Amino acid sequence: MVLLPGSTFTMGSERFYDEERPCRRVRVDPFWIDVHPVTNRDFARFVAATGYRTVAEFAPDPRDYPGLAIEDAVAGSLVFHPTDAAVLLFDHAQWWSFVRGAEWRHPLGPDSDIHDKLDHPVVHIAYADADAYARWAGKSLPTEAEWEYAARGGLENADYAWGDELEPGGEVLANYWRGTFPFASLKDGDIRTTPVGNFAANGYGLFDMIGNTWEWTRDWYASPSLNRAQQRIENDCCARTIANPRGGTIGDSYEPGAPRIGRKVLKGGSHLCAANYCRRYRPAARHPQPIESSTSHIGFRCVSRTGTGSATAPKAL
Repeated sequence: MVLLPGSTFTMGSERFYDEERPCRRVRVDPFWIDVHPVTNRDFARFVAATGYRTVAEFAPDPRDYPGLAIEDAVAGSLVFHPTDAAVLLFDHAQWWSFVRGAEWRHPLGPDSDIHDKLDHPVVHIAYADADAYARWAGKSLPTEAEWEYAARGGLENADYAWGDELEPGGEVLANYWRGTFPFASLKDGDIRTTPVGNFAANGYGLFDMIGNTWEWTRDWYASPSLNRAQQRIENDCCARTIANPRGGTIGDSYEPGAPRIGRKVLKGGSHLCAANYCRRYRPAARHPQPIESSTSHIGFRCVSRTGTGSATAPKAL
């Protein structure tokens, strides 16, 4: 883990998506954060120690999902499949499909495995799975503000974790979709996750804060304007600063017209973010995710708020 000193920074962006607005001044206290996302190797150690089974390994209760046929209530998770040609980008079902038996050990379905991906971020992780791992490890999940502060790596108001250019000098600095999503990729070989640490660390020495996999935070999703009304605000003669913001409420997070399932904030984008679709490979980017759902591009990392006055990291697992 890396100890971040805590500071005041500008959270959000005015240059991309509405849900990132408005920019606001935020202060976070010191905290420790994992250098990289939790890997398959890490998660396997947790499962071996506890016997834990993830949400994707259980069939959903049809009573929780109006309209779900009983025969469709089976264990599994959502898996990305590239299309054969260009498609209209408003219909996610063209590249996402529910795969029976897909879960963290079998990321593409029952016939797949992670034997050569132990150092890749674990995926098919629902919120409860990430929270259970964090508790076992004696850690926690980051708040959205903590996560964004860490991802910025000390840069103030930059578009990306390394500056204002996506590929400065043509250099690729994160695992995102290069080409035309969802069918044409410029990447050699696998279009999915890469091993953690495959790209350079940011200014705080943290890997994969951008791209590779989305990461869970502990905050309920709400618009920043609503968040602001609910936060404790510190006043000084020059600025209004939101201290350690904590998102909205579970009620704020419900999606209109959908089952009443709470949504948490995901951060960081993934290997499926592209210039022509979902330009969320940025610190300010955010996405609401139902807590009971998992996909082949969602993982997590942990933080610790204990011992922040010491240079000694929390005990390694």
